[in-house]
Amino acid sequence: MHQEIELSIITVNYNGYKDTCELIDTLPLDDKSLEVIVVDNGSRDDEAALLKQRYPAITAIRSERNVGFAGGNNIGMKASSGKYLFLVNNDTIFKNRNFHNLTSRLCSSPTIGMVCPKICFADDERKIQFAGYTKLSPVTLRNRAIGYNEDDCGQHDTAYPTPYAHGAAMMIKRSAIESAGPMPECYFLYYEELDWSVRLHEAGYEIWYDPSFTIYHKESRSTGTDSPLKTFYITRNRLLFAKRNTNGIERLAAYFYLITIASLKNIITHSIKGRFDLVKSTVGGIVNFLKS
Repeated sequence: MHQEIELSIITVNYNGYKDTCELIDTLPLDDKSLEVIVVDNGSRDDEAALLKQRYPAITAIRSERNVGFAGGNNIGMKASSGKYLFLVNNDTIFKNRNFHNLTSRLCSSPTIGMVCPKICFADDERKIQFAGYTKLSPVTLRNRAIGYNEDDCGQHDTAYPTPYAHGAAMMIKRSAIESAGPMPECYFLYYEELDWSVRLHEAGYEIWYDPSFTIYHKESRSTGTDSPLKTFYITRNRLLFAKRNTNGIERLAAYFYLITIASLKNIITHSIKGRFDLVKSTVGGIVNFLKS
């Protein structure tokens, strides 16, 4: 008799074969109650084929074009069959495999639709990246990751509801996806998990942070902040988030702050540093949003 799949582990790969292999190497591929799905999101080479050849037990799906973070995850979710879906970045690694800690949290209440583990940095496992989020400011649309860069001394070892999920690691009930819909693809990169979190709350679900499970993320604490790509999408997507999730005076205040105060400050700072590529990305993000 074929064993029912309880958990689908889904990751999106984009020119990241080495990282994806290192992630898969930490997963229990012999566990018949789970499936591992990798979506190759328009990589230069057909890395789906390479991964399938190396790991016959996984499902590897090739998208011929990069459909973004949300688009890639949505492809994986459509192909999945698990009761629970664990969406993880391909640059994460597992040190333990007790997924039951997270599924138990989801089972503990019908109103809990998603749970995120504690996330620590892979390059220094004592340092926390995520132990829940604060709420977004209604005007600046900024928030803070609780515990960020703190030494993990057990100070964030209590589970509690968090307003938003962290895109690097989030486990969701299939029934919650059916109610809230798939991850919004209009962002392409950045803010989509925050928007999805809002949709989950609107559908009546809570999101929890649960530190009984820890995942390790290779994201550096000191790099990636000066990328033209990131600058473009952060600038554009804060405005898009405001459009989709605020109304009236609050929306106008957010537009005013983001287009004038925040962007002008960023343009001046980038200009002083001689980073005119980032100036171009900031302006480009605003123009792209206004044209949409």
